[in-house]
Amino acid sequence: MYQSEFTKFMDGFLAEHPEVDSERRELRLTLWDRQPDLDDQRRWKESRVPQKPYVYQPD
Repeated sequence: MYQSEFTKFMDGFLAEHPEVDSERRELRLTLWDRQPDLDDQRRWKESRVPQKPYVYQPD
C-alpha cells in the first residue's frame, strides 16, 4: 500500500517520540472535546448587533 513521505516521516517520528502523541491528545481535550457553555452562547446571540446592508455608507 502506498504511503507518502510525510506519512512515513510522521510514523517514524511518533515511534521515536511517544510523548508527542500523549501531549496532542491532552491538548485536544482542553481545547476541543468539551461541552459548550449554553449560557455563553445565549449571551453572545443576544449581544449581536445586526450589520447594515452597506457597511461603508455614512449615517
